[in-house]
Amino acid sequence: MKRPVIALLALILLLSCSSLAAGAPEDPVTILFTHDTHSHFLPSPEADGGQSGGYTRLYTLLERQRAAAPGPVITLDGGDFSMGTLFQTVYTTEAAELRMLGAMGYDVTTFGNHEYDFRAQGLADMLNAAVDSGGPLPAIVQGNYRPLTARNADPDAEISDETLAASAAAQAALDRYGVTDYVVIERGGVRFAVFGLLGQDADACAPMSGMAFEPIADAAQRIVDDIEQNADADYVICLSHSGTSSDPGKSEDQLLARAVDGIDVIISGHTHTTLAEPITENGALIVSAGEYTQNLGVLTLSKNASGEAVLENYQLIPVDETVPDDPDMLELTAAFKQAVQTQYLDAYGMGFDEVLAESPFDFTPIGELGRSPGEDPLGNLIADSYVYAVRQAEGGDSLPVDFAVVAAGVIRGSFTRGEITVSDAFNVSSLGSGADGTPGYPLISVYITGRELRDAFEVDASVSPLMPAARLYGAGMHWEFNTRRMIFNKVTDAWQVLGDGTTAALEDDRLYRVVTGLYSGQMLGTVNAQSFGLLTVTPRNADGTEVTDFEQCIIYNPDGTEVKEWFALASYLRGLAVVPDRYAGPEGRKIVSSSLNPIELFKNPNWITLAVLALALAVIAAIVLLVLLIRRRRRARSRL
Repeated sequence: MKRPVIALLALILLLSCSSLAAGAPEDPVTILFTHDTHSHFLPSPEADGGQSGGYTRLYTLLERQRAAAPGPVITLDGGDFSMGTLFQTVYTTEAAELRMLGAMGYDVTTFGNHEYDFRAQGLADMLNAAVDSGGPLPAIVQGNYRPLTARNADPDAEISDETLAASAAAQAALDRYGVTDYVVIERGGVRFAVFGLLGQDADACAPMSGMAFEPIADAAQRIVDDIEQNADADYVICLSHSGTSSDPGKSEDQLLARAVDGIDVIISGHTHTTLAEPITENGALIVSAGEYTQNLGVLTLSKNASGEAVLENYQLIPVDETVPDDPDMLELTAAFKQAVQTQYLDAYGMGFDEVLAESPFDFTPIGELGRSPGEDPLGNLIADSYVYAVRQAEGGDSLPVDFAVVAAGVIRGSFTRGEITVSDAFNVSSLGSGADGTPGYPLISVYITGRELRDAFEVDASVSPLMPAARLYGAGMHWEFNTRRMIFNKVTDAWQVLGDGTTAALEDDRLYRVVTGLYSGQMLGTVNAQSFGLLTVTPRNADGTEVTDFEQCIIYNPDGTEVKEWFALASYLRGLAVVPDRYAGPEGRKIVSSSLNPIELFKNPNWITLAVLALALAVIAAIVLLVLLIRRRRRARSRL
């Protein structure tokens, strides 16, 4: 009888020890995550009357989920925590976003492309400001994006001493902060290895980062190998600012998961994707919660007997008006808001919550912008504001603006019915910095020919279906295209709209003055690559020479300050007071059709369509000749 009793007691003791081993790898763990929060400290209004997002409410949900989790919890962010609201204007001086992540208890974050909007020196200043604050901060991981040095730079690139000095400052700040390829967080006996990457498209979206890019699969393999050899991790998590896409060839995080074994979770940022269910690739769970703190992602996992991660629960919890603000986060936000006012807005003579205009209607929500190929009222409003701002800056000496243009990808917010404040206007055009180092992209003035204008419209028609960020909205020009026509020959007509409302035909060799933002201007020069060399847009100076430094094309106010995109919009709205009804819908600036009428399909063909038609006719002729030859042979045989 003693042996069975002893065996039973041993079994009970074993089970008790197992149940007390809180946080053992087979127990559930919870990952709370966000990405692309873009400085959204405060809630944003929605067209339906509700509100969305805000760090002040996000923290309330974080605390709820931490308290309710069945096991160890880790809180992660996938990058682009900055650039999107007025709070970004104290990025380099206060490190407001990074400090807010620390105050909310984030364990780890990574850099997105927008963390480099203030260039290498701006990144260095931000990191140093964060460390100097003395407050809680998240760990930062970044494994494939390094400051430029003479060794890792493209040997064919010309790198100035100023750029190398800024890169050296960035490296010193990264070292001071303690940025590494990966970190290991141990919680409740579970070891989480977390590493960070920045994707190829994100690199392309940071043309002034001053960084050297390493392919993400190469970097990930190197880091995962290191983790396997040295970290003794239970879970391997990648914070990837790369994104997913419906196009398999462009879905960078899916390609990453297929290329590298051993990753359990990929928190996928950059593309602002909202995944209702995780994507599973090669054993890795790829998750995304959407942009602007609209949702808190909650991922609960366990490990099976084979050591594979098993999905227990996945949900995206809306951060909306039903979630109360946290008092401590409100207080911290108020302090940063005051810093924004004194350090930035006072110089523009504007207040954070100053009402600029009243809108009788809702504009297109930012999540829907760019989905339709047609014109958009918000794009029209922004383009018109550029024309207004240039006239205000240049006064009576102002040269006519032939075409003011904004791309969908640089529009970061929208307006709802009701009051439009300075903060709202900034949110719409919030990206970047200028040559002066201050927040906000400036307007620039360049010249392109009438022929190249048609090619720019062709980019809008032919390239934007694959790259919605390239959709163009403008003032001063009219263009039409048929989505059914041959690619790179979809535009059927275009003309100039003069200030008095009359029109004029485009002259192929004439130089037209184009006003746009600094970033958009730089992207004009990429048309050649985007169209495989079939289209060409070469921004030029007024004398016809090619632009080599877009910062030399910046438009300045009489006092010598840059004309910022956001300030152009804010000033225009302030002058309107009430948004005119004409902005409630399209005005016919861009006409899009989808006609299969043969005349519409083939009128005004360019050389691309003519070449394809010639090839098609040649193929048809060859087939006809082949058929005739076969028939002739058959007849000849039948006579034998």
